[in-house]
Amino acid sequence: MTANGAPVPTVHVTEVVDTPADAAALVASGSPAPLLVIEPLTAFLDARGIGAGAITATRIGDGQSNVTYAIRRGDDRFVVRRGPRPPLPKSTHDMAREARVQWFAAAHGVPVPRILAVCDDPGLLGVPFYVMEHIDGLVITDEIPAALDSLDQRRQTSEQLVDLLVSLHEVPVDGDDAAGLGRPEGYLERQVARFRGLWSGNSERELPVVDELGAWLAEHLPVSERTALIHGDYRLGNVMFRPEAPARARALLDWEMSTLGDPLADAGYLTAMYADASAPPTVMQLTSVTRAPGYLTRDEIVERYAARSGADVSRLAWYETLALWKSAVFCEAIYTRWRHGERPDDDFGPRLKDGVPDLLEAARAAAARLGE
Repeated sequence: MTANGAPVPTVHVTEVVDTPADAAALVASGSPAPLLVIEPLTAFLDARGIGAGAITATRIGDGQSNVTYAIRRGDDRFVVRRGPRPPLPKSTHDMAREARVQWFAAAHGVPVPRILAVCDDPGLLGVPFYVMEHIDGLVITDEIPAALDSLDQRRQTSEQLVDLLVSLHEVPVDGDDAAGLGRPEGYLERQVARFRGLWSGNSERELPVVDELGAWLAEHLPVSERTALIHGDYRLGNVMFRPEAPARARALLDWEMSTLGDPLADAGYLTAMYADASAPPTVMQLTSVTRAPGYLTRDEIVERYAARSGADVSRLAWYETLALWKSAVFCEAIYTRWRHGERPDDDFGPRLKDGVPDLLEAARAAAARLGE
């Protein structure tokens, strides 16, 4: 386990090299490009006064998209976050934008790590990246931390998860500082249209239910009640908690998908990806512990969100369908890249052969609950 409680994926020797020459030799040998190159990273940090001395890097987190490393330089600790290896789809993995959203969120009281520096130059690590402060805390995935393992603390953990989402959606987005963070008008329409168009370029197999669900989502599009800052990947595994009881959210992580849009998109994503003892598992239930007694159920999550936010959640099943369908589309892209050898260290890719169809069936079941 890392210092923040997240599982540590295996760091393969090809992920980190010392010099650009080492990186070039690795690529020339037919291996994938490294994810960190120590020499130019050291120079970048030195120029900005971030730490001193030799770098030790440890990959952290369970993200299937962008990559995060805990960095040590002597007694100093911080975090480097970068996109995956190229080629990258257009308008994705924008590190500068991700950092900018966190600056905005922090200015409005949302707990996020402090951004220390942003590098737009892909020449250093192959893609842009940013550096943020290291925060000690607990990220809950497949093990319950001892400090938060009583029934009372389990309940408080999931209550904090809901309450943080409500506070995020209360951030004012009508000021000049929110300009450029997203286009809220037509957000849901664009989401459906964009992901309907992505499937053919991402998949090499026939799954007709993708088109069926895309058409259903377009035909039953809800009218958004309001606009909010939305996270886009809001789940328990992206919330860091204090390392001691009582359970208190300390930071909201992984802002890659954030934008301005319909806040129920976040609420629907949370409930669709939330592991509940009464629902079959999917590959996107990345935090399994909430099946245990004490944690709020999906229905209780919805009830608390509605009570705290005042939102009308009567059509939340549409948003859950959207979340599961979108997840199937981007997971199919991961599966295709894995099959082509572009994600050689990935143990998630093989699971998607059956995992994507399972997500689509879960989406179809969510649509059926709406009864339209």
